[in-house]
Amino acid sequence: RTDMQETLRELFAQRRAGLMVDFDRVVIETTGLADPAPVVQTLVSDTLLAAQYRLDGVVTLVDALHGLHQLEHQPEAVKQIALADRIFVTKSDMLSAAVLPNAGSADSSDQVKAIKAAVTAINPHASVSLIVHGEVQPSALTDLGLASARASSATLSFLGEALEVANAGPSDGGVSGSTSPGRGRYLGTRPALHDPGITTVSLRFEAPFTWASFSSALDLLATLRGPDLLRVKGIVNVEGKPVVVQGVQHIFHPPVHLDRWPSADTHTRMVFITRKISGDSIRNLFHAVGAVGAT
Repeated sequence: RTDMQETLRELFAQRRAGLMVDFDRVVIETTGLADPAPVVQTLVSDTLLAAQYRLDGVVTLVDALHGLHQLEHQPEAVKQIALADRIFVTKSDMLSAAVLPNAGSADSSDQVKAIKAAVTAINPHASVSLIVHGEVQPSALTDLGLASARASSATLSFLGEALEVANAGPSDGGVSGSTSPGRGRYLGTRPALHDPGITTVSLRFEAPFTWASFSSALDLLATLRGPDLLRVKGIVNVEGKPVVVQGVQHIFHPPVHLDRWPSADTHTRMVFITRKISGDSIRNLFHAVGAVGAT
């Protein structure tokens, strides 16, 4: 992390002095078994870097040949998926010619389906795409996070709501006269296939929070269970206004106050990817600070 901090500071200093081209973004590639959490935390907690750089997102590659085996034996692989905003499954074109570990008689399409299912079980809100012959558009690696406080469909996509909006069901406690998002990614608990300790807990609250009550509950959760709070994303109704929050373990980005609600749905929606934290304990904590109507 120290090397990364020094390099980013040097890049900015050289750019300001005219010794470096006026770059628009920096892409940081880690080693295959790196834990991405410290990198994200550094970009958020280092005030000098945070003033000059904005974290766009985390991209993770999953090897179609060995991904299932890695998820069973490498905890770093599970954490990389849990923290990702976008996930690419690579080497699917090599499956038919390879001897697959633990695959038995399964064909390549079954292997791809299995790895996608495992990835989705760990992180259901991330975009998952297949890379064939290593080809990917550079644009697919960018614009993963919030570019501004202006609400748009990209805001919902960042929060993982694209499928819910597209598959909206009958009104269920939503805004009067409108159709609320269907019961998709944001409701319930999803157990991970390869690590029973990793779960995705999704909560919805109808009643607005005050910022003091919501932040106190989040701070308490991060203080008590920070290492097990892998990723948090959500849009919070703070006295009627939308605020986007996101964090990795005990480090949280500054909250983003949107200019408006990105859709007719004004309920608080939060997604927690956790290790050995029950959904009931998280739900009860937020109930205790005053919100009612959680589902």
